[in-house]
Amino acid sequence: MMPQAPLPRAARPFVGFGALLRRNDFLVASDQITTFLSAITLLGPLNIEQIRRAAHATLAPPPERRPDFDALFDAHFLGEAMTTFEQAMAEDEQIRVQEDRRGSFEPPISDEMNEAGEMATAAEALSTRRFHAQNEADILRRFARGLPEHLPRRRGYRMRAARRGGGADFRRTLREAVRNDGEAMRLPRLKRKPRQRNVLLLIDVSGSMKERTDAHLRFAHALAGAVERIEVFTFGTRLTRLTRAIRMKNREQALNAASAVVADWDGGTRIGDALKAFLSVPRFAGYARGAVTLILSDGLERGDHRAMTAAVARLSARSWRLAWLTPLAADPRYKPETAALKSILPFIDDLAGSGTTEQLCAYVLGLTQTRAA
Repeated sequence: MMPQAPLPRAARPFVGFGALLRRNDFLVASDQITTFLSAITLLGPLNIEQIRRAAHATLAPPPERRPDFDALFDAHFLGEAMTTFEQAMAEDEQIRVQEDRRGSFEPPISDEMNEAGEMATAAEALSTRRFHAQNEADILRRFARGLPEHLPRRRGYRMRAARRGGGADFRRTLREAVRNDGEAMRLPRLKRKPRQRNVLLLIDVSGSMKERTDAHLRFAHALAGAVERIEVFTFGTRLTRLTRAIRMKNREQALNAASAVVADWDGGTRIGDALKAFLSVPRFAGYARGAVTLILSDGLERGDHRAMTAAVARLSARSWRLAWLTPLAADPRYKPETAALKSILPFIDDLAGSGTTEQLCAYVLGLTQTRAA
């Protein structure tokens, strides 16, 4: 075997940039790096911006991650280490994304406790949680039993036989023709089979929601057991995908698994950052497309609420229906007073109460009587 020729010194920064992108979860194939090198050779760039444009064209970063890509580019080629994406992820203001499929998670012990649960804060308090038995089992059992027929439906892609429909069933037509000596006596029809709309559930587990967290997780388990497709996330000071844990059939096992996965129980509130983190992952953002999106939160965002408003607007554009369910709206006469909740009103379809499990169940069961705005 002939020894492999060493990489030319001039090409090493460009190949190293591809390795840097991979370390930061960008999908970069080897042939893309080769194309990037070919583009640099062909263009003979005169300045760094021409190299940047070549990188955009050949390495194809996702539009929603273009700022991260540019930050890594600047750090690698210009030496701007303080603006790198890796350091930005290490900053306290960057919300963390955690998936439940990564095995067991043992959170560090926190010295800070939010006993009152009345104030929105950015402080991160990591802990496990124990779920105590509630006397709402009968309500949730009746809810899960009646939910499948009350969920909104959409036309699926699978076809089924029908008396009337938009398409002809040529297979049945040929089978009948064979049975009738080549004569097709009628033209069987097909129509698209309806299916349940996907459900996306986002649960606020910050300190200001601690009185309702147990009930919301039990509601999520009942909902997950009754629908065909659901995705469940929790958010506080980080975003955690909880779908696999909450899908367990046994409720107590599901809640115990959730307790081990989620680390930011009763901590700070960073709603805008959490929703932005959710939308920044293409696979997660795809869960919201055409879905019934339910956000269980009091909306007590700290500081500037513009990030929350922008994220809710993007989430609303993807969802079939977006509902914000808050314990503060338990009274029918409730009107939002905080700037954050006022700013999202144009982008949500419903602002409803979640002060009790009965209210949550009643809202979801009533979705068949509503239409997307």
